[in-house]
Amino acid sequence: MTKGVMFDFSGTLFRVEPTADWLSVVAAGAGTAATAAELAVWAERLEEAGALPGGAPPVRLPEELAELWEARDLSGEDHRAVYTALTRGSGLPWPELVEPLYERHYTPAAWQPYPDTVSTLRALRERGVPVAVVSNIGWDLRPVFRHHGVDGLVDAYVLSYEEGAQKPDAPIFATACEALGLPPEAVLMVGDSREADGGAAALGCRVHFVEHLPVGERPDALAEILRLL
Repeated sequence: MTKGVMFDFSGTLFRVEPTADWLSVVAAGAGTAATAAELAVWAERLEEAGALPGGAPPVRLPEELAELWEARDLSGEDHRAVYTALTRGSGLPWPELVEPLYERHYTPAAWQPYPDTVSTLRALRERGVPVAVVSNIGWDLRPVFRHHGVDGLVDAYVLSYEEGAQKPDAPIFATACEALGLPPEAVLMVGDSREADGGAAALGCRVHFVEHLPVGERPDALAEILRLL
């Protein structure tokens, strides 16, 4: 019987803003002289480069960044280093935007909850089901949850850069189960990555997948898990 739930963050509970919006907001804030057409071209190139954390992965990862990419979620420094390198490598003609673009992605305003995130977390709290957020990430996502008013519905945050362990490896899931005070077989893992989130199955957890879709295209996938408890 499921008594606790672990959730992934990006693509599961929240979705980062589109690459075009990300670039446009930062460019406007910096007073960058660029036309809408120029911004559209460079947003596409940034997306191909995989420069937006939480967005699409690189179409072609530069060989010199391969090792850093694999370890990016184990430290804040490596996370910043690889994503700013991907931004520079895109050829972006406004080098002054590189650091502001990175800093924008971890602001609460850059993230939007899926339509059923709040209602699902609230329903779990009402049922007395504890919740942990388990994320491969290089920065503190707690302010995002506070900004959107759901921090009080999460019992534990288990973040790769804080733990020195990342999904799909068992230790990060074990830490989350311990934080919930439950054995793995009593915990459901909900995520969008079969590779990363699916690693919880090796520990004995049940696993349920949702699709990493734009917020407007996935209205009720999380509500489905309430029927699995």
